[in-house]
Amino acid sequence: MALKTRIKEFRAKLDLTQEDLANLVGVRRETIIHLEKGKYNPSLRLACDIAKALNTAIDELFIFSDD
Repeated sequence: MALKTRIKEFRAKLDLTQEDLANLVGVRRETIIHLEKGKYNPSLRLACDIAKALNTAIDELFIFSDD
């Protein structure tokens, strides 16, 4: 099961850099990069924090698919 995210799309809508988002949720920029590429599964806490920072819901940001 693959994880796809829409973090980059939502981040762009708010004109946030990866560094800005990383600072808002208390992680390193590299974590945001890995999340955007679908190479890192976030904890529930981190997923909630990112959704809150991007003014959206978790299920709008993270999509699991069988691809």
